[in-house]
Amino acid sequence: MRRVIIDCDPGQDDAVALLLALISQDELDLAGITCVAGNVPLRHTVRNALRVRELSGRRNVPVYAGCPGPILRPLATAEEVHGKTGLDGVDLPEPDHGAEERHAVEFIIESCRAAPDSGITLCPIGPMTNIAMALVMAPEIRRSIREIVFMGGVALDLGNITPSAEFNIFVDPHAAEIVAKSGIPLTMFGLDVTHKALATPARRAAIESIPTPVAQAVGQMLAYYDRTDVDRYGDVGTPLHDPCVIAYLLRPELFEGRRCSVTVDTSDGPSLGRTVVDWWGKTDAPANCLVVSEIDADGFFELLNRRFAQV
Repeated sequence: MRRVIIDCDPGQDDAVALLLALISQDELDLAGITCVAGNVPLRHTVRNALRVRELSGRRNVPVYAGCPGPILRPLATAEEVHGKTGLDGVDLPEPDHGAEERHAVEFIIESCRAAPDSGITLCPIGPMTNIAMALVMAPEIRRSIREIVFMGGVALDLGNITPSAEFNIFVDPHAAEIVAKSGIPLTMFGLDVTHKALATPARRAAIESIPTPVAQAVGQMLAYYDRTDVDRYGDVGTPLHDPCVIAYLLRPELFEGRRCSVTVDTSDGPSLGRTVVDWWGKTDAPANCLVVSEIDADGFFELLNRRFAQV
């Protein structure tokens, strides 16, 4: 059983990822949920995490508010995708109680210090500001981090916020570069693979047919979330980016990838936030990241359906 911290900016796809983790308590030891500004400002991401936790019934999992903006840049958000609250389109219960008083970065540092070597897996599925700040403030915690499994970047495809950059990395490229250079084992779920995890009409209908509160809420989220990606990319459904990270922890056999050198472009200009992935091994740079590129999409949605039928 992995001990996990999920760092997020909910967001509909973040919410689906959180629900998958929260209801998989027999396989994931979820130490806490840390929130960062990203898809929407921090006040919304924290409230959304609390509402998702309330829906799952896992009120014992603590939620922490983190950094309200990137390290060096002004915050860029995505209300046009997720709505003004970040979770528009779904009716979620109001939280029974609020976030913890400690800052998210403090919680990450303290949790890693208390863990054995390679005892914690960090899962940033939003901008990596909280993770980078923890590594800068307490570099010794690297020994306790088994792996950083993140949603962000793109290797062989195009960006979704600029022609070359994916949103999470673009929002705080300097944080992402700190993480890339940390020496911690990394696993990257970029747009190359997440755009293959498509919630097609048939897959959405299968989720909507499950008569549980969680499945019904996920169906509402996907119905709202679907309205932009289909038009933008011409796909047959909306991609479920962030749940891929949690599915990998639960069923790694659903995914395939390649170990590569990954760096982040932090220079001002049109390539800001681009993940530079040495897919073909053209440099002597060491491979610091497993770049996931393939998914068994049917198996992925089968996993979601089974778990969402439980609660």
